[in-house]
Amino acid sequence: MKSRFQSVEVLGSEVSVLGLTDAIDSIKQWIEEPDGRCHRITVTGFHGLWEGHRDRNVRNVLNSADLWIADGIAPVLVARLKGVRKMHRIPGAKLMEGFLELANRKGYRSFFYGDTEETLARLKDCLERRYPGHRICGMYSPPFRPLSSQEDDKVVQMINEASPDVVWVGLGMPKQDRWIFEHKDKLHAPVAIGVGAAFRFHAGVVRRVPETVGDLGLEWLWRFAMEPKKLWRRDLIDGPQFLFHVVMELLGLRRYE
Repeated sequence: MKSRFQSVEVLGSEVSVLGLTDAIDSIKQWIEEPDGRCHRITVTGFHGLWEGHRDRNVRNVLNSADLWIADGIAPVLVARLKGVRKMHRIPGAKLMEGFLELANRKGYRSFFYGDTEETLARLKDCLERRYPGHRICGMYSPPFRPLSSQEDDKVVQMINEASPDVVWVGLGMPKQDRWIFEHKDKLHAPVAIGVGAAFRFHAGVVRRVPETVGDLGLEWLWRFAMEPKKLWRRDLIDGPQFLFHVVMELLGLRRYE
């Protein structure tokens, strides 16, 4: 089910045109006016667009989310070149921060699924100090292997018994988005959001990119400098290929559906 917001198509993917306030207002509405459905938000930039281009199944998962938020400057620049000016870059860490500020006043509850036990412990300590009104109702670091169906059922039961308003998933894209998609009918939470490395940013494990650097479109370079072994292929191989296909689309030399 798509949102009320306009979207911009990039390589066959549909990115929502909205700002941070729009996104937070949507989350607030889903929490305070539950309709029995787990609303899904994907937060990704060129990485998600490229993975969606390469794999139709990934693209279908991302396009079926209630909101596709542009984490990164690439979809924003493409939208502007297509004449759409209202799209804003909203990194996962910034979306979390906006929600946590609201949750600090409202007493909303979060469950954090993903990353390592060490990161989750540091995240818990940081968030409890910064946002004492926000309630952490649970955390779980899954093993680095596929879960059995029995294990998976126990995880879902654990999350549902914790009664979170938002389930934050930090497994990396597209794994986190697939996980949310596959569990959307089992989760009782009003909202589930995949936010990639945002757990580590808020836990202080990895330094967040300065806002000015991100707005200049250089977040990829900042993150590459921080985690070169993890990101070298994405930035140095996938990035140029992505730019080639975007140019082909903008020039009308190739259609992507």
